[in-house]
Amino acid sequence: MEDWILLLLVVWIASMLQTSTGYGFSIIGTPFLLIFYPAHTAIQINMILSLCISAVMIFRVRSELDKFLLIRLIKGSGVGLVLGLFLYLYSDVQWLKVSVGALILVSTVMLILKVSIKQTSHRDLIAGGISGFLTTGIGVPGPPLLLYFAGTGTEKETLRSTTLAYYLFVYSISLVLQISFGGTAKEVWISSLYALPALLSGSSPGNYCSSG
Repeated sequence: MEDWILLLLVVWIASMLQTSTGYGFSIIGTPFLLIFYPAHTAIQINMILSLCISAVMIFRVRSELDKFLLIRLIKGSGVGLVLGLFLYLYSDVQWLKVSVGALILVSTVMLILKVSIKQTSHRDLIAGGISGFLTTGIGVPGPPLLLYFAGTGTEKETLRSTTLAYYLFVYSISLVLQISFGGTAKEVWISSLYALPALLSGSSPGNYCSSG
């Protein structure tokens, strides 16, 4: 029972962060899900819930979407999605857990350092490729995009709407690839369904903070 309560609390907080800032669900949710569940189960739960919260949010911010940037990110993600699948299928489970922690730590340090990056079409493709790789590999697409757009000084509204639309694409493709080649577990879908009310209730105060 305590594990279920902690799960719902984590999902609620992650949902509130995602809806208020436009990012953060996977960054907050995945490390905690890895505590409660086996690595592959945790990654798939995170992707299902992330898909749900992205779908809820995109309708509110879709007018701010940068379609050309989105297309470049999607194009760039192609090779990364396939390579990340090999990481997901064949990497040691403990290594996957360490990878999530290391990625979040490195991302935090780079954000603090405020690394400046000049945006180009080529770099958009690279950012999409790295993000795609991390999505199928460990279920965390956000850090490379967050670092890249923070470094280029992209407006918050554009960042949020464009990345949300991109997440809908990469999470959907990643989930299909993972299930097709690695299977899924009943626990993934039961836990995702159980956590859905916490996800939706957390989005309400997040939306309020975003609009306030």
